[in-house]
Amino acid sequence: MKLIIATIKPFKLEEVREALTEVGVRGMMVTEIKGFGSQSGHTEIYRGAEYAVNFVPKIKLEIVVPAAMADQIVETITKTAKTGKIGDGKIFVLDIEQALRVRTGETNEEAL
Repeated sequence: MKLIIATIKPFKLEEVREALTEVGVRGMMVTEIKGFGSQSGHTEIYRGAEYAVNFVPKIKLEIVVPAAMADQIVETITKTAKTGKIGDGKIFVLDIEQALRVRTGETNEEAL
């Protein structure tokens, strides 16, 4: 099993969710986060005063899938979330040793 962690732009969330549902993803965790990378924030003007926004709003997706599906999921997120502009996000893929569904006691891939 693999854990896919993806950071994407907030306005891409619904489009990415729909694309992942179409390829068979049955669940994911979504968190609103703030961060910076090459984008390094930006400046905004609020009530006539300019101030620096050092952290940019992002969405973090966490998806656990069977290892055989990981490449397809990464490709789907990449294709759907890409705008071609700085700040499109990042994707990380990690190994998962064990999963357990609390309600039924199912483990590993059956728990997904």
